[in-house]
Amino acid sequence: MQANSSRKGDKNVGTKINEVMTERPRAVTPQTSVREAARLMEEEDVGSLPVVDEETRLLGIVTDRDVALRVVGGGLDPEATRVGEVASADVVTLTPEHDLDEALGLMARAQVRRVPIVVRENELVGMLAQADIARTSKEKSTGEVVEAISQRPRGPRVAGPESGSDVRVADSDRDEEQRKDY
Repeated sequence: MQANSSRKGDKNVGTKINEVMTERPRAVTPQTSVREAARLMEEEDVGSLPVVDEETRLLGIVTDRDVALRVVGGGLDPEATRVGEVASADVVTLTPEHDLDEALGLMARAQVRRVPIVVRENELVGMLAQADIARTSKEKSTGEVVEAISQRPRGPRVAGPESGSDVRVADSDRDEEQRKDY
């Protein structure tokens, strides 16, 4: 996937990914335990780790969301579960030579916040994150893309214990009545 943009005055036009990407990102192998991957995410202060083979060829990506939904939500043991079992293999990538505008378009269309950067035979050389782009440009277009990538669901979605919810949504009229009782 590639995006073409030629907006005049956009500071991103002509900026290459290699100027803003994180080089030599921390990566894991498919055999790494999910617990270790989560520990590395915390240590590196990142929300995802590329999954590579011994030659640093990109195989997939494991995200904090994968850990939360597929491991914790699925009731799996994070020590026994391997990254290769839960990582996403269908990953969009770019090269260091792509323009930042192309990256912005791809990230918005694919609804991703991080894109692995590869060369040659899918060899991982970097990561481009939403934060890297935000630091580079304060243009309105960047804000619009960040907003598109991070669209929030609408309306309340309240969850509680498995047997039912004892979480309540605030009701200002009822809360006002209860305050009068005190």
